[in-house]
Amino acid sequence: MRFPKGWRVAAAVVAALLGAGAVAAVGYRVLAPAEVETVARAGYPPAVTPTVGVVGRLSAAPLIVDGRLRVYAAARQVYADQPADRGYRAAPYWSYRRWPARLSGVVADGTTVVSRWSDGKLVALDARTGRVAWRADDVEPGVLPEPRRTYAAAVWEPSGLSVARTPTGRTVLVVAGPGQLSAYDLVDGHRLWRVDRERGCLGAAGTTADGEVLGLTKCDGPETVEFRDAVTGAVRARWRPPDASETFVMTPLGCRQGRSGCRGLRISEGAGSGRGWLVGAGGPQAAPGLDGVDTALDGERAVGTSAGVVTGRSARTGAELWRRADLGPVRIIAVEPGRVHLLTEQRELVTLDPSTGAERSRSALTIGHDGIDWQPGQAYATGGYVAVERAREGAVPDDDDQAYFLVPEPVLLVAT
Repeated sequence: MRFPKGWRVAAAVVAALLGAGAVAAVGYRVLAPAEVETVARAGYPPAVTPTVGVVGRLSAAPLIVDGRLRVYAAARQVYADQPADRGYRAAPYWSYRRWPARLSGVVADGTTVVSRWSDGKLVALDARTGRVAWRADDVEPGVLPEPRRTYAAAVWEPSGLSVARTPTGRTVLVVAGPGQLSAYDLVDGHRLWRVDRERGCLGAAGTTADGEVLGLTKCDGPETVEFRDAVTGAVRARWRPPDASETFVMTPLGCRQGRSGCRGLRISEGAGSGRGWLVGAGGPQAAPGLDGVDTALDGERAVGTSAGVVTGRSARTGAELWRRADLGPVRIIAVEPGRVHLLTEQRELVTLDPSTGAERSRSALTIGHDGIDWQPGQAYATGGYVAVERAREGAVPDDDDQAYFLVPEPVLLVAT
């Protein structure tokens, strides 16, 4: 049976509209803003005591959380695997994805993992389950360098994210963005305060071990260090180093993790050595033991390397406490409370006690057939674990990932 021509045209139009509607529906489902929360199905893993040595190699940089999980970053995802000492990356224990925003950084304290996104959203996850604990809207983080495939910078030293632990036991998340500084209660995400200034005149460098926000301002004159109350945002003190130039570089030292819980800082005119200072009650105190650029801080003990000698000094006075001349040329790659981690030319990881110089452990950083012809990239230490990127000998920061990294799984995880 033949339909009239008008009916055939109408049917074709209806079919086209239905097809377009189906395409639009599919496109919306694919491209619309989305959030996917995949929670843990297994029980929270127990803490482990790993055997000293190389635990394994990974393709992404791990953030060790609560001594039980490893948290990773990707372009639009933050996820975890377990246990912490697994020799390879496993199927996610939990995962959280967002679209189309991109992940900017991750910071963790206790069992709370906070992710920051390119649209300014803050999302806190309970590390034990992967469930969203709270969400908040903050300023967009601004333009950040394109991350390498390990996302080490996003988890080991996230730009604009730090945590303050106050003397009263409160934990505060501090967030810095272009022209803005804000703080949130880490437990429930309640905003405690916010400071808005002209773009480029206000920045946060981290938090101190005494629970203050350590910032840098150049809004109304020469560059100045500000110390703020983490709970109220009130400026407690403003300070400029004696004889400092109009602008300077401030590098936090002796931090608990990333730029959180720092006990000192170094002020310099640019790359290279500068003047060291301890921060705490009573304001910054000169610390000549921290003046050298190859010097790390643990409490009030400074550990430095020079001409194949490792030296422990009083940060406050510079007086020598101990020295080791038996390790050969070494470099400090990471520090955590009670441990300073050094890398030898033979690619051994030597961990010393910063107060005595005694050797706590030593491990050859070799696995499989990877060899030792590599140079360290970024590194991280917490809870007795050390993770280090392995770059090709001669690689430079401008190289792409293929030319920069030694192998497809460039991150070594080591127990010390």
